[in-house]
This record gives sequence, structure tokens and C-alpha cells, in this order.
Amino acid sequence: MRSGTAAVAVGAGATVLVIGGALVQAAGDDAVLNTALSLSVPSKYRALIEKAGSTCPDITPNLLAALLSQESGFDPKIKSPAGARGIAQFMPSTWEKYGIDGNGDGRRDIEDPEDAIPSAAGYLCTLAKDVKDVPGDKQSNMLAAYNAGPQAVIDAKGVPNIAETRDYVRAINALASQASKEGGKAGTTITAQQGVTAVKAAQDMLGTPYSWGGGGPSGPSTGTCCSPRGRSGAGISGFDCSGLVLYAYAKVGITLPRTAEAQYAASKPVDPKDMQIGDLVFYGSSASSIHHVGMYIGGGYMINAARPDTKVRFDPLDSMSDLFGAARPIHGTKEI
Repeated sequence: MRSGTAAVAVGAGATVLVIGGALVQAAGDDAVLNTALSLSVPSKYRALIEKAGSTCPDITPNLLAALLSQESGFDPKIKSPAGARGIAQFMPSTWEKYGIDGNGDGRRDIEDPEDAIPSAAGYLCTLAKDVKDVPGDKQSNMLAAYNAGPQAVIDAKGVPNIAETRDYVRAINALASQASKEGGKAGTTITAQQGVTAVKAAQDMLGTPYSWGGGGPSGPSTGTCCSPRGRSGAGISGFDCSGLVLYAYAKVGITLPRTAEAQYAASKPVDPKDMQIGDLVFYGSSASSIHHVGMYIGGGYMINAARPDTKVRFDPLDSMSDLFGAARPIHGTKEI
């Protein structure tokens, strides 16, 4: 049952509804109750990934899809600050050596998915051979080599002790494994109604203090030390950005990973024009450097635990300049 419904203006030309105390986009009952799409990747790339994912025994379509999701969110035009480009985030020097003309048009285009996706698959197969004698999990070593280079894996005798690389490997393995358990698909995305319910759960926490490392499935908790700027959550009971998301989705039976970066890897990227209430919005320069997550509430706004010395609140999506993209949580995700 819905109660307490009223319209409220929250920005220039942006009108949303207050439904049960939560801000919800004025899209009508049908938009709220429709079942979300369940495709694991954008349909225009599905055949490419299924074909390229069988290039060698060391990779699968699910693994390749998970890697592309982590690298770019399936955006063929994205460029990283380090210079990596395209849907597979090849550095130009690596592309010169390993890029192929996948569609036979006479060009090797780093920003053309028809070239970049099979090139990424071929490069993974090459890396698998490069690190085949390194101790440890073969798939993890291959993925680490894609992120940090094969020599770093060889020198470390396994996944290097580099935070970015370890998070990268863990996130891709988690998504690829979850996809396999769902019968070859990357699970089923949440329904629109689950998104609304999760937003309402987050809205119930409005005013709760920010705490670095704080929050979990059962609610606010004391955080840890320390944020990149040295701020400690120890002694503060509350949420950080990903802790709030973890809590809200636990309320609808969805278990998400703990960090914002891993939550992105455990979700399906969505086009901004297709966003629905409860979709997650991520901030960072690339999929492997995501530093913040919020929950979309409609009208160009999100609910989030923004930063130290603030409380859970509503913010416009452009309150930070490095909006990376939006994604929809997937059923069956396990804690990483």
C-alpha cells in the first residue's frame, strides 16, 4: 500500500514523487512494477562475446564479459587517465602488438568492439601462456597479467600485492563465477519494485552519520581506519557509501560485495536513459578506480553516504565531476 504521496521539486525542471517517504521518479505505476531486463551484456555485444569467449580453453564468454564490464562498463569510447582506450581498455602500445582486425574491414580500430573484443580474448589467451608456470590459480594469474602485466605476475609468483590488481582479479572472478552458476548468464537483474524497496530502506537511514568502513547488511556499524585522506570511521556508527548500498539491498534479499568497485562488477551496466529507481551510480575515472556509489532516486538525484563529516542524504548526480556510469544489481551475487 502506498501512502503519503506528494510532488516535490528538487531541481530545475526535476519533479519527483515522495512515496512512503522515499523519493521516486514520477514514471507511473507500470514503470515501477515492470520486471527488469535479464541480459548479462548489451545485446549488440552478446554474439561477439560468445564467439570470442571460446578462443582458447583458458577463457569463457562469462569471464570475457566480466572483464569487459570491469574494464569499461561496455563503453567503446571510454579513455582512462593512463591512456587506455576502448571497451577492453588496451594501452596503445599493447594494441599495436595484440590488436587484430576482427571484422575484416581492413582496419585495427581500438575503439571498435568488433576488433577490440576478439583482441581482448586473444590477448588473454596469450597471457595465459605467458604465466602458465606461475604457481597459484591460473585464471587469477591471467587476469592479474591483463591488469598489471605478465612480468609483474611472474616476479610476484602469483597475483602481485597491488591493491588495484587484487581488487580487479577478485571482482572479475566473483562476477564470472556467479554468471556460471546462473546457467551461462550473468544472473538476473533486480526488478523495478525491488529497486524502489531498496531505496526506501536507504531513505530510512537519512541523517545517519558517515563512517569510513561502516555499515553492513544489518545496518549502521562502527567503521575502520582510514580513508585515502586519513579519516577514520573508528568510533563512529554509520555507513560509508558502499555500506549503505549493501544494507539497502540486503532488505530485498540481494547480497552485494562490500566495496563500490566490486558492487559495480556485480551489476549490469545500464544506459543512462534506461535508469530506474534503485540503480546504482558509480564515480571514478575507470571501472577499476571507482571510489563512490549512490542509489538513483529519479529526477537527477541519488541517496548516498557522501563523505566524512556528512550524513546520509540526497545529492544531485552531478555533485561529483567523475560520474562513471550506472548499473543494476544482479541476483545471486555473493559477498567477496
